[in-house]
Amino acid sequence: MSDPQHAVSRHHHMTLCVGDAQEDYDFHTQVLDLKSVKKTALYDGVVPIYHFYYGNDMGEESTLITCFPMRQSGRMGRRGAGQISKISLSVPTDALAFWNARLVNHGLDVVESERFGEKVLQFAHPCGLDYELVGVSGDGRVPHTGGEVAREYGIRGTHGITVSVHDFEGSMEFMQDGWNGTRTAEDGDYIRYEVGNGGTGTIVDFKREPDLPIGSWTFGENTVHHCAFQVESLDIQTEVKAYLEGLGYTDVSDRKDRGYFDSVYVRTPGGALFEATVSKPEGFLIDEPYDQLGHDFQIPPVFADKKDWIMDYLDKVEYAR
Repeated sequence: MSDPQHAVSRHHHMTLCVGDAQEDYDFHTQVLDLKSVKKTALYDGVVPIYHFYYGNDMGEESTLITCFPMRQSGRMGRRGAGQISKISLSVPTDALAFWNARLVNHGLDVVESERFGEKVLQFAHPCGLDYELVGVSGDGRVPHTGGEVAREYGIRGTHGITVSVHDFEGSMEFMQDGWNGTRTAEDGDYIRYEVGNGGTGTIVDFKREPDLPIGSWTFGENTVHHCAFQVESLDIQTEVKAYLEGLGYTDVSDRKDRGYFDSVYVRTPGGALFEATVSKPEGFLIDEPYDQLGHDFQIPPVFADKKDWIMDYLDKVEYAR
């Protein structure tokens, strides 16, 4: 038996419900200069929805942003408490001026701020979701190397998430007892937790907003759907599920095969959806070679017999790379 209480090590990916597919693809690959790691569709439901993955050259854990463009479906989300309200990405501290200028040149409104002693650039995804670039020194993760942004300025990966909650108590208990979190700082209405060994790529900030109405939990444009965290094996993932259920967190899913990783989801006391994730040994190379990674649309197995219908149904997207 491993130690499931301490099995969660870092972020694996963050999944967003965004707006238009072309708009989202251009924002992540041309503005943020992330690699298109995989083009596929959402595995759930009966009507196909794009699922885009962006990250570094191999789509390594903690570099990944994944997106469901929802505008074709017409489904809008309702932002509010009980959700992940903000995602933060790591860049070198001395790259912040470069990114400020780049974002402005792409027509984005940028606000400089500081939180937890970190310098932050705040801006928004075209659909309205709140993004941040945070200056981090000594982040050794390798950025996407095939784009137009020089390596020394590139986005290293995820930094943290902000979860909006009505109160802290239930979330604090969950992080400390169930999710390998250590409380490391406070800043006004924020409390910071870090999982695993801590540092960038492990951060969960909770913001207390007692007067904010509860947001939606379904798939819908302009909401963050979940944050996934890495665990090392399927056996450990099974133990994490059993451990959480033993603590009384019964809103824990069965294991779901997502093609490139296996997932177990838990609805946290504050409302945000977290995921314990195990990468498959082949990772994103399971269905295409490295030199073609992210190039072609991959049909999910659940829709294998409907390829022509899916390709005709989904909005057409022009892929710059």
